[in-house]
Amino acid sequence: MPLPREITKQVQVGGVALGCGATIPLQSMLSTSTADTVACLAQIADLQEAGCNIVRVAIESSKDLAPFELICAKSPLPVVADIHFDYRLAVEAAQRGAAKLRINPGNIGSVDKVNAVIDAAGEAGIPIRIGVNSGSLEESLKEAADLSLASKLVLSAEQSVRHFTARGFNDLVLSAKASDVPTTIEVYQRLSRALPQVPLHLGVTEAGTAWAGTIRSSVGIGALLASGIGDTFRVSLTANPVEEIRVARRILAALGLGAEDLATLISCPTCSRCKVDLMGIANEVEQRLELVKKPLKVAVMGCVVNGPGEAAEADVGVACGKGTGAIFAKGKVLYTVAEDQIIEALFSEITS
Repeated sequence: MPLPREITKQVQVGGVALGCGATIPLQSMLSTSTADTVACLAQIADLQEAGCNIVRVAIESSKDLAPFELICAKSPLPVVADIHFDYRLAVEAAQRGAAKLRINPGNIGSVDKVNAVIDAAGEAGIPIRIGVNSGSLEESLKEAADLSLASKLVLSAEQSVRHFTARGFNDLVLSAKASDVPTTIEVYQRLSRALPQVPLHLGVTEAGTAWAGTIRSSVGIGALLASGIGDTFRVSLTANPVEEIRVARRILAALGLGAEDLATLISCPTCSRCKVDLMGIANEVEQRLELVKKPLKVAVMGCVVNGPGEAAEADVGVACGKGTGAIFAKGKVLYTVAEDQIIEALFSEITS
């Protein structure tokens, strides 16, 4: 039985494949002003280095169109134009190099305006992401007191997809995000069943700060990905966009769905048996592992109880004693060092 993400229609965003079992691309959105092309391109370079595949840029007025065109021309990543309210901005963004448009039909306006955006994307040969959220539902759905938010989002998404496909436009990606995790999961499960051909862009909207948003996004996005739902996603954080990609890659790695070049830290919870500064050691190892581009498992264990035996699958690790650490690889102890030498000894094995 194929997974839901294996039967969606594949679309191309620039040179990035999305859907139909393609490697799940990671997305983020620039926090720099679109008018500041230097800052935008610098942030895109940072995002690319972190592992981002597709980047989104907000276009708020016609003044943003010229810098947007320059960003598209110079960006190493496909650039998505994020448009609200003014359909003319979407039409022109399609003509100026956007790799994809992101609109919410509920706030674009009349059917004629939505159709103008569809036609512009069709002429440019680029896909459209229909983004549905509670803030811009159709009035008839907003006022439907007998419907849950999940039902309103699903119905709005279905209506938009029907309209686009009836017009002959099928290069669609769909998102229907909520800030509530259970609602988000329910919506995407229902959309995956109702519109199995449409690639889904996952996300928990307004997820929060780097701490709270990481938890909520990991639960919501992770649950859906683990069930086979989702063709791309953005972790939305009130933080530097690079942090979104760092979290996204960890979600993929935790599920075995990608980010194979990441090193992973395994560390045990502390208890009274631990006789070293395990939290300090683990935190520093984790930070330094961000620079290691190898698919390694590195274990930092507080005592022999959780030492080489429980962490035998680790490529390299340390089992700590009283002010000491036994460095091991694949469960075999190699040598013992003093506590202040543990980190350097670990990285000597990691880089050898």
